[in-house]
Amino acid sequence: MNDSTWQVFELDKLKNELKGSAVEYLEFLSVPSMNCGLYFLKAGSKDMQAPHDEDEVYLVLSGTARMRLGDEERSVGPGSLLYVGATTEHSFFEIEEDMTLLVMFAAMPPDHG
Repeated sequence: MNDSTWQVFELDKLKNELKGSAVEYLEFLSVPSMNCGLYFLKAGSKDMQAPHDEDEVYLVLSGTARMRLGDEERSVGPGSLLYVGATTEHSFFEIEEDMTLLVMFAAMPPDHG
C-alpha cells in the first residue's frame, strides 16, 4: 500500500488479481478513514458474511443475485448501489451469475459519539 494522498486504481487490473475462488475479497485500499476492495462471488456459491462494525457501500459491477438486509430481500444486478449500516445482518444469495462488487467500508472516527 502506498502512503500517497491520492491514488489511481484500474478496475481491469484489480479484477485480474482475483484468484478465481468461489468467494473472494481483494482489498486494494486501506487508509485510516476507509477501506475498499473487490468482492467476488461465483454463481451458486454461498455468501457467509457476518455483520461488520463499519458502514459499508456495495456497487454491483457484474452478475445478479438477491440481497438480504435484515428481514428484507431484493434483487440486485449491475449498477445496484447498496448501503449497509454497521452491524446490519446481510448476505447475497441465489447468485445466478458470477458477481463482482466494489466494496467500500467507512471507518468510524474515534471521536464520533
